[in-house]
Amino acid sequence: LFSPNLLGDPENFTPANPLVTPPHIKPEWYFLFAYAILRSIPNKLGGVLALAASILVLFLTPLLHTSKLRSMTFRPISQILFWALVANILVLTWVGSQPVEHPFIIIGQLAS
Repeated sequence: LFSPNLLGDPENFTPANPLVTPPHIKPEWYFLFAYAILRSIPNKLGGVLALAASILVLFLTPLLHTSKLRSMTFRPISQILFWALVANILVLTWVGSQPVEHPFIIIGQLAS
């Protein structure tokens, strides 16, 4: 009934070897988009600013909605932008789970 390790990474259950670094260390699935943003920008300060800007966009988006109509049915541009944001987060999550290699670096930089 209660399984806290059900969604955990199976790599966490293998015995640790202090002499060998694991080949691919990645965060949990809900931090992968942020990891991809931080990884795609070579400058540390730039990566932190890009991550802060990506989170700030989510907080500022409701402030742009000034109409009394609450539905997005009559807002086709907003619908397109919403689904583009969802697709971008999914792409960044996928890129964050991949190793740091040539095509994934470019895709992460384009999606960031």
